[in-house]
Amino acid sequence: MAAIDNDWLTPLSAEFKKPYYRALYDRVRNEYKSGTVYPPSDDIFNAFALTPLEKVRVLILGQDPYHEPGQAHGLSFSVRPGIDIPPSLMNIYKELHDELGCYIPDNGYLEKWAKQGVLLLNTVLTVRCHQANSHKGIGWEQFTDAAIRILNAQDRPIVYMLWGSPAKAKMSMLDNKRQLILTAPHPSPLSAYRGFFGCGHFDRANKFLEENGLEPIDWQIENIGG
Repeated sequence: MAAIDNDWLTPLSAEFKKPYYRALYDRVRNEYKSGTVYPPSDDIFNAFALTPLEKVRVLILGQDPYHEPGQAHGLSFSVRPGIDIPPSLMNIYKELHDELGCYIPDNGYLEKWAKQGVLLLNTVLTVRCHQANSHKGIGWEQFTDAAIRILNAQDRPIVYMLWGSPAKAKMSMLDNKRQLILTAPHPSPLSAYRGFFGCGHFDRANKFLEENGLEPIDWQIENIGG
């Protein structure tokens, strides 16, 4: 696995020394050796690499990586250029269109968001091919919970977008009065019409950031074309 080497390393370093993480590391390494696991091992920590701690303004919390070939690359909800836009991300784009007038792009590559300070984190960072949730409960949740607690401890405004029950369950960790928690049903086709559509999260996040003297997020993902 690629190492975390930016300003996330110091606050997360205690996790790497704990018995659960050693067991997790060994388990994940063996899974990569014995079968097909996503994302590629060098991409596991991409969310942290692309969005340094000091830059985080928004957290969008996903569940686990996409489990079909070529999709997952370490950012929640994102796929690389040339990969079909997954249904949940398409619903996110539809909500952005309705809220902010963003056009629906021809790709699902969200690196632009990550580089602006949107931490695109999954609660579980690896998955077996074709087996959703196959790495649930092996230790990743403890590690990503630590990251969420680190964000909660930051003495500055941060917006949390918690979609669906697993993400909402993290609310008990969040008690920083300077930060904003937004919750809604998951954007998947099964639940988007139960309240994700019309949630207004992207507009509300930008207004909160501006009210606190921070730059809003440019949520428009541009067409790549071709």
